Amino acid sequence: MRRIAKTAAAISIVAATAAGPAAAKDEKEAVFPVLVPITGFLALEGTAQRNGAVLALDEGIDGVAARYEVQDTGTSPEVAVNALLRALSRDEVNAVAASIFGTQMLAMMPVAAEAEVPLLTVSGTAKLTEMGNPWVFRFFPTDTVVKVAQARYIVEELGRKRPAVLYQTTAYGQSGQAHLRAAFEKLGAEVVYEEGLAPDVKDMLPALTKALAAEPDVLVLHLHSGPTALFVRQAKANGTDLPIVAGSAMHQPTTAALLEPAELAGVCAESGSSPISGGTPEMEAFAAAYRARFDAEPDAFALGQYDAMRMALTATADGAATPKALRDKLATTEYRGLAMTYKSDGMGNMAYVAVIVCYDGESRIPHIAARYKNIAGAH
Repeated sequence: MRRIAKTAAAISIVAATAAGPAAAKDEKEAVFPVLVPITGFLALEGTAQRNGAVLALDEGIDGVAARYEVQDTGTSPEVAVNALLRALSRDEVNAVAASIFGTQMLAMMPVAAEAEVPLLTVSGTAKLTEMGNPWVFRFFPTDTVVKVAQARYIVEELGRKRPAVLYQTTAYGQSGQAHLRAAFEKLGAEVVYEEGLAPDVKDMLPALTKALAAEPDVLVLHLHSGPTALFVRQAKANGTDLPIVAGSAMHQPTTAALLEPAELAGVCAESGSSPISGGTPEMEAFAAAYRARFDAEPDAFALGQYDAMRMALTATADGAATPKALRDKLATTEYRGLAMTYKSDGMGNMAYVAVIVCYDGESRIPHIAARYKNIAGAH
């Protein structure tokens, strides 16, 4: 029987609803809890992640009778761990759609390793796959990929070599800051200003003022969705005409919706994909199905988690009926998803394509300005 997820972000635990037909004898039963932040400062990213997982699991695949429930992990590592322990105590879990929030992932990983259950995530925090945990699989390009793409676009395409970097004081933000600094150094660019900002900062003007005092030629952001929109709005209101090249939060339609199209002029962002920008019939079909189900526009986090769950369902249908067998399939099988082709590098990194999207000031739909493939050299 399938568990149907409600779309209201305020629902913290989604329980089973009316039963569908019993699993056929030749179908494999599989349980995929969805443990993601749908409240708190990561609500926009986490809701997109949840929606992608739910869409894939509801579509299903022949040969697999999938069940799931959604639990809201908020922004607390303890809440995320408790959600995982609760899910593991209820069912024989095949794999988990796990939090986009790197801090929560770091807390969940030891529990998953002890339980021997794969975690499928779209978190970009690089450290997740640097700790030797064979149960973690990342379906969004790591900071070692997207931050290199972001820095290369700034230096090689925009010709800017004096970036000011504003980053979040979370594991995600610190990871991005470290990889941006290394990428800029390699490209011969001088980071003239850096500042870490807490997710709850409501006034970006002090940080903007200090950054501008360092005379940068580009503003580089690695912030979560809400802070990204706030910074862009206040920078534009301040009359700042420097280009802004942001992290993946800016590519989200939910982030762009917080700004007027004119405020987006001169703003670009790195991402793993941009389903709202279209490009292929399959991508457009995914976007149409997403809109119909959630009355919202899809982003790369939704698409990455969708691809992750589709790969897990496909592997299960192909015979990976246990968590270990599924882990082995994920670790050794190449899978052609909608965003890209996924293949593990041996550490659980599955994605190696990054795009830069830019806004023209007339629309909230960005165009793909650059595409970078196989940055990490794994394929």
